[in-house]
Amino acid sequence: MGVEEKLQELRRLNELAELGGGKDRIEKQHKMGKLTARERLDILLDRGTFVETDKFVVHRCPHFGIDKQKILGDGVVTGYGKIDGRLVYVFSHDFTVFGGSLSEMFAKKVCKIMDLAMRNGAPVIGLNDSGGAVYSPAITDFTFMVKGTSYMFITGPDVIKATTHEEITKEELGGAMAHNTISGVAHFAADNDEECLLMIRELMSFLPSNNLEDPPPRETSDDPFREDEDLNYLVPDDPNKPYDMKGLIKAVVDDHYFFEVHPHFAQNIIVGFASFNGQVVGIVANQPMVLAGCLDIKASIKGARFVRFCDAFNIPIVTFEDVPGFLPGVAQEHGGIILHGAKLLYAYCEATVPKVTVVTRKAYGGAFDVLGSKNVRGDINLAFPTAEIAVMGPDGAVSIIFRKQIMEAEDPDKEKEKLVAEYRKTFANPYIAAQLGYIDEVIEPKITRKRIVQALESLQNKRDTNPPKKHGNIPL
Repeated sequence: MGVEEKLQELRRLNELAELGGGKDRIEKQHKMGKLTARERLDILLDRGTFVETDKFVVHRCPHFGIDKQKILGDGVVTGYGKIDGRLVYVFSHDFTVFGGSLSEMFAKKVCKIMDLAMRNGAPVIGLNDSGGAVYSPAITDFTFMVKGTSYMFITGPDVIKATTHEEITKEELGGAMAHNTISGVAHFAADNDEECLLMIRELMSFLPSNNLEDPPPRETSDDPFREDEDLNYLVPDDPNKPYDMKGLIKAVVDDHYFFEVHPHFAQNIIVGFASFNGQVVGIVANQPMVLAGCLDIKASIKGARFVRFCDAFNIPIVTFEDVPGFLPGVAQEHGGIILHGAKLLYAYCEATVPKVTVVTRKAYGGAFDVLGSKNVRGDINLAFPTAEIAVMGPDGAVSIIFRKQIMEAEDPDKEKEKLVAEYRKTFANPYIAAQLGYIDEVIEPKITRKRIVQALESLQNKRDTNPPKKHGNIPL
């Protein structure tokens, strides 16, 4: 065979490999509202940067008639490319080939990519479209799902019906919104494949390539010392009236852009990425609009996982705190709020990255301690004049301290109201905490952005370590 014939054979094999399971299977994939493995990579990666590996690998199964179908690639497309000019390694299941099912050679291809990524300090992005291996997304950092076409479950609806006689649809059991809102297994829900892939690109823009690097600086022309007069009036005078914490976050971050993570799950706590003067940060914040910003089991787990991710990848943590405490109730106690709340406490204690906390209003008891206070090695702690920092809320404190006095009063309700007002004026403010050094500065809300920028600049060379050991024992 001459050179020209060899080149033609190579071209033929390349075309064959790129067809996957064939034109009919590709058409069926499109009819299901899904892109093919290679179409997904075309959107995910910078144009022209994808380099495929192991394109000609075939399976080694001699049974079930599969040996007659030696399809090149064996159901997964692997390789490397770039996102915004930075190296990433990828694998993309090809559902047109054996339903994207996992095989020996399939697994070897994926493991080879992971090994290369480890050696070269680059992220791995897996695009799963398979009838198996549901635990693989659960051990990744972030999981994306597409509404109407993405599903994850250990046992399908038919098995559940057969064993428990419960009727449940595939969507209700393990669809995108089920895992985004109820289980918390997934972090993002997209309307279609393309939107999902663009969301992955956006997430990657906030993250370093590996744990030894810092996040890439983000371009911004936003004035680092920009002030916002409206913030002085964001927190209502009535301590029981809610406000949207996302309004504060977007008002102070670069270009008012906040990339929220886990937006549908445990909405009483907000987590996500933003930047201050180009420096990427992870943001954790209570949301007074949901459960008054209380910490419950799901919020504790969500917050802890995010804090630990930021700490693992050198991303400073900025916390906006308005928390009346941990959510009370039998269900929470029996569900292990003590254990799960401790996860968030552990995560903040363990984190050695810069930690800046802003107390906007309520900060009571153990919940105050947990969220980046000086007691858990917080670096810079700021407070608004509206902050109420105390062991517990004025109402609860007065009911305990002045119980007898209230009961013996001519008008108990009026007496309690008076005592609550006195307690709030005397104790439920940021100044006693500032006198004791738990708060570094009480600030006008309008300069929040400026103070956070300055705090992060002062912490750029922070050095902190944990006791040497194999690993910590986080309460699981």
